[in-house]
Amino acid sequence: MIVSSTSDYRKAAQRRLPRFLFDYVDGGANAEDTLRANVADLRAVNLRQRVLKNVSDLSLATEWFGQHSELPVILAPVGLSGMLARRGEVQLAHAAAKRGVPYTVSTLSICSLEEVASQSPRPLWFQLYVLKDRGFMQSMLERAQCAGVEVLVFTVDLPVHGSRYRDAHSGLSGPFARQRRILQALTKPGWAFDVGIRGRPHELGNISKYLGQATGLQDYIGWLGRNIDPSIAWTDLEWIRDFWKGPLILKGILDPEDARYAVRFGADGLVVSNHGGRQLDGALSTAKALPPIADAVGNELEIFVDSGVRSGLDVVRMLALGAKGVLLGRAAAYALAAAGQAGVDNMLEIFAKEMRVAMTLTGVSSVDQIDRRILA
Repeated sequence: MIVSSTSDYRKAAQRRLPRFLFDYVDGGANAEDTLRANVADLRAVNLRQRVLKNVSDLSLATEWFGQHSELPVILAPVGLSGMLARRGEVQLAHAAAKRGVPYTVSTLSICSLEEVASQSPRPLWFQLYVLKDRGFMQSMLERAQCAGVEVLVFTVDLPVHGSRYRDAHSGLSGPFARQRRILQALTKPGWAFDVGIRGRPHELGNISKYLGQATGLQDYIGWLGRNIDPSIAWTDLEWIRDFWKGPLILKGILDPEDARYAVRFGADGLVVSNHGGRQLDGALSTAKALPPIADAVGNELEIFVDSGVRSGLDVVRMLALGAKGVLLGRAAAYALAAAGQAGVDNMLEIFAKEMRVAMTLTGVSSVDQIDRRILA
């Protein structure tokens, strides 16, 4: 397999995964207009090419909250990563540590936070949802502290589950879902042996540990659907800020006024995110939402961004639009599904090479020099 870009890994992931898993990673909400806009609007951002700027001493390193990162990227939380590759969350943690970047474990991971932390050479970030079951949230916060998690990423854009039609058509949900998933797995023998058999147990590890009983893939939609909380408000989050003493990032901000609320709430950072186009179809792409948010609160907390990033060139574009770091979701998921830890490692190297080219040709030699002055 010749791999030169994220699109190559996407094609390889589609060949390897059963349809229900590929569509889960690849799909968005409703007609998927926002999913497509995330990519298209970012690619439409033009950069200002400069020459004779002497960028021979070029560095991709940066830091957030006093923590060093070799690249200005974070591996984003992706639920069910352990279904994409055998014990996938552990493989992601190893790839991130090898490349010197953070990895964010999802609440809805297959491997429990404790399993990943025990095998990770680098401290983790952890993502938590706003849920009705405050006992679960309290338990996860305590477990995250015990596991040495450095940064809490708190997802706030899931008061209701997005209308993800692909999941119903593919067999992740809908009538006869389990039978359809089994039939699909039989058509992918490589995945079925490596992940379906050798990758067991296929549980939602964090939820199983809390409930004291096994939870399967069928609980993904059911448990989450019963526990997402449409009544949540800013005042309901104060106990989380009081409890969590480390850096706290709010993920799912698209509006400058919400960004100002995040500052007043006491967040240390925010992620400009539309959940990869998986929640409100028709919402702004993150490339369009990012600049006004950076203008509103850019000096008061760390601004991160996700959605639509498919290359190192896209990372540079997002930094130029006002982000200080970029979360990689689908790009990492495709690489993991296609080739495991080695695929993610190679994907990060591809991104690094693409960043070096973009920075050299825009005349900047460090990440902190990337701003709107390099936009055309």
